[in-house]
Formats: sequence, structure tokens, C-alpha cells
Amino acid sequence: MSLALLSPLRPDQADAAFAAPSVVVMKFGSSVLRSPADAPKVASDIYAQVRQGRRVVAVVSAFEGETDRLLAEARTLGLPHDNPLLPAYVAMGEERAAALTALACDRVGLDALALSVRDLGLVAEGPLEHARPLRLEREALDAALLRHEVVVVPGFGALSPEGKVVLLGRGGSDLTALFLAAELGLEAAQLVKDVDGLYDRDPNADPDARRYDQASWSEARFLGGGLVQPDAIDLAEARGLRIEVRNHEDGHRTVIGPDSAPPRAPLPHRRLRVALAGCGVVGGGALSRLLDDPRVEVVGVLVRDPARPRDVPGADAARLKDLLVADAAALLDCRPDVVLEALSEADAGYDLIHAALERGVDVASANKQAVSRDPAGLLALANAHGARLLWSASIGGGVPMVESLRAAQAEGPVAGFEAVLNGTVNFMLERLGAGAGFDRALAEARAAGFAEEDPSSDLEGLDAAAKVRLLAFEAFGQMPDAADIARDVLSADALPPAGARQLCRCRLEGGKVVGEVRLVSGPMDALFATLKGEGNALKVLRQDGSFARCRGRGAGRWPTAESLLADLSELAAGRLALRVA
Repeated sequence: MSLALLSPLRPDQADAAFAAPSVVVMKFGSSVLRSPADAPKVASDIYAQVRQGRRVVAVVSAFEGETDRLLAEARTLGLPHDNPLLPAYVAMGEERAAALTALACDRVGLDALALSVRDLGLVAEGPLEHARPLRLEREALDAALLRHEVVVVPGFGALSPEGKVVLLGRGGSDLTALFLAAELGLEAAQLVKDVDGLYDRDPNADPDARRYDQASWSEARFLGGGLVQPDAIDLAEARGLRIEVRNHEDGHRTVIGPDSAPPRAPLPHRRLRVALAGCGVVGGGALSRLLDDPRVEVVGVLVRDPARPRDVPGADAARLKDLLVADAAALLDCRPDVVLEALSEADAGYDLIHAALERGVDVASANKQAVSRDPAGLLALANAHGARLLWSASIGGGVPMVESLRAAQAEGPVAGFEAVLNGTVNFMLERLGAGAGFDRALAEARAAGFAEEDPSSDLEGLDAAAKVRLLAFEAFGQMPDAADIARDVLSADALPPAGARQLCRCRLEGGKVVGEVRLVSGPMDALFATLKGEGNALKVLRQDGSFARCRGRGAGRWPTAESLLADLSELAAGRLALRVA
């Protein structure tokens, strides 16, 4: 029996079949992107937007102090400040930051591209160091947004009508972001800062300062100081744009626009208490980020053997020693607000999730075998105890499959889906197709951090089947029994032809959900046929015949850890919303 749902798309049809997704413009200044070490945090902010189905134009400033350094270097030659070649040299700071931010986005599985000042097509006129935007020649940016999830562009720089690089003045990246948003027909742009909004007085000097949730453009001019470039405020008012000034750390924001509301005292900050279960490939990656996150206090890490060395980038054994526990009850006794569950064992993961929810502790899980056992029961338990359970990280690595399916479902009832759901197998199939032997392909998958020491769950289709069950629960509110999902096994004894994929299919038939995990070769949809390495992809078919899709990096430390951290951010935002209410 074939469960094929969709007619394959040719590569030339793929882009035309989809309406352009929504776009958001985000600006990251040197107060946030202080050095290359901050690029992963910026990538997390960008990932959160992509996960909600948006394309991102990220406007970046140079790293802290870089502009002054470049100016000083150039002026050691005795050049006058109005030398027409000087802006091109200074703009290299923003271009360097853009390239590194794109690399950080790529690390977590985002499809990112960095444009240069010349690529962007922003045209400005006026003094070399304080020009004003005239127009955006959109061809390059539109083409980049069509093909990439994230386009990172340098702020501060533009081209004169004669093709020379000019600068937009101090704080010019704000102006770049607002102008791009206006030219793209958006209603707002986000300026991500190291402050949590606009205050009625300096909060560093007066502890009774009150923060605006909404402020008018004129109030922002009067009170903003250096928070937003005045030229950017003028442009926003002239073009009717809202400016969302947002804190990079906790998401507090002031919306600057036509309306205003009285300021109010900000809520006191409290660090989120986080416990982590599992410190392997995914858990170790997440922990390395959490330990340096000022919003978070890591209160415990559950491992089998606390004496065993741990691969946690940036953290030595001394830093980890007091955090490691070998007992799940001891982990929960650390009184976490949230448990991040990244265990490899289904039983241990399920038991921990169950125990945490019973205590009213929120949980984000990357353990598909655990949560697919009884997702309805776990959600009911969470609801009964005032907790939340998220499992996006358990499916698709860094690919937002759960969010994409929910978005598709919001547009109309789902008929079924097709997907490549196991990055390990897809990686191995590509290597096998290139001529590698089975043992070598498996060894390379292990070396890349995709395959466990015991890869049987991947190779036998059990991992993919668990993900099919979870996606079916999201799509239909019910799951096929694990034993009823037909599975093909990848083994050295029966290698599929080159170009094969482990393709999962699921649909409703007569009110019953049926699914399969097959090794498929021959003609198939370009979405799956063109996947590389550990890539995963999902295509959702609605009952009206329309469909939605997503694809990206489906395995590996950083993409999956990023998805887990995005779930954590969502849980933290929910807790903040409760405090505000």
C-alpha cells in the first residue's frame, strides 16, 4: 500500500508554489553584538523569529569599538575626514559583523546569507559621513529573501548615486533598519538593544524611573537620548512606522509610534531556575549556552556518572562539579522553574517529565521516544498542575516542524504529511550514494555527532516512527500505534540505490491514522530529493489541496540545542506574561 500524498514538485516549481512568508527587520547594535562571542546569542534571537514562520532581515552594526578603530587606522595616513575612500574602509566593520552573524545562524541550522553594502542596493545622498537614504534597489534583497530564511546586512553604510560608499552617521544602523522596513512595506522594525525600553528618566540614576510600554515619536525624541538615532525617529514618523525597542536579554520592549501610554514601574527581574537532564551531544551544547546566560541560573544537571568528563564548550570540570547529580529526584529537589530534558533513554525521560509536571515544573523535551509514549496524558498532567510541556526540539533538530505543522493546521484541516525526519540516516544515505561503505558512512555519522554509539533506533526506523507519531498527534489529535507503522531497515546487507531517502508518510484513512517509514528511491519531490547531509524536511497537505513545507538541518549539537533553548524562551515568556497579568 502506498501512502504517497503529493505530486512531486520540480525544482523550477518549488518557489512559485508558495506565497512569500512574512518578513521582519531586526537591528542588532554594538551594545548587543559587542564581539564575535555574542554572535550565537544574536542567532538565537533570529532563530526564534524563523521558528514562527518569518524571514528575517538582520541589520548589524560593527562590533563594539570597531568603527573607531577603523577610523583611527585610516587617519594615521593623514587623510582628511572627507576623503571619499574612507567610508568604504569603515563600512568593513559592519560587513565583518554581518558575515560572522550569518555563520552563527548557519551553525544552528538556519539558511542564512550575508550581503555587503554594495550587494544591498541602499542608495543615499549627502555628506560622506552623514548621508540620507534615497531608495532601495530591491532586486538583490528580494532574491535573497526568496531563497534564504535569514539575510544579514550591514547597517551604517550605503551607496551614493555615483556608486561610492557613504555612511549614515552615528547610530546609522537604526536608520538602515527603519528604511529597509519602510521599503519592504512593513509596519514596524525591531531595534534589539541592551536596555529594556524607553524610560521617563535615566533608570541608572533614578531607581524610581518608569518605563513606557508605548511612547510617541515626539516623546522618543525628547527622552530617548542615544537610544534611537533621531534621524531614524524622523523617518519612522514620516513613513508611519512603529519602532519596537526590545531588550535582548528578556524581551521587554517599548513600542514607539503614533500612540502613547503613561509609563509604569518595571517588574523586578528574577533569574529563571533551569535544570538540565542529560549532558551528551544536545544537552552539553545547551548547557554551554545556559552557563553564560544572565537570565538563567542552572541549578542542576542530571547525568549517569558525575565523575565522567563532560564535553561542554567553555566549561571545565570545576565549573560543572557542583551541578552534576545522578538521581532524578535530586534534580527536582533543586527547585527548578523549568526542566530541559535531553536524555537518550525513553523510560528515564518519560518518568522525569511525569515527575516534573506533577510538581508544576515546566518541561521542554528533546526526547521523542519519551514524549511520544503518551503526549495526551502528559499534556493533561501538565494542565492539571499548572505547568507546560513543549517538545519542538524532539522533532527535526533545528527545523521548526511542530510550529510549521501548527501554522498549516491554522489555515485549514490537515489531510496528511510527508517528511524526512532522521538526519543520521539521511547523512548516511548521502555518503553511501557517494560510494562510501556502510561501516564508513556510520563512522562518519558518529564523528559528526549525528549517530549514537548504538544507532539501531535510527537505522531501524524507530526514531523516525516516534516522530511520525508526535506529528500525527499534532495534526490529528491521535497517533498510529508504533507497531502499526511499517518500517524499512537500513543495513549493510541491503543497501538502497544512490539517491534514496528515508521517507515518512502519514495520513487519515477512514478516520484512522496510518503511517510508514520507507527507504524510497527514484523520482520524488524536490523538497526531499535535494536534501543534503543531515537535512530534514516536512511537507503538510491540507484537505483543500494546498500545502506547506519547511526544511533545514535536522541533527547535530547546535541545531537541536537551539531548538531546545527556543522552547525554554517560550516557557520563560509565558511565565513573564503571567507576572504581567
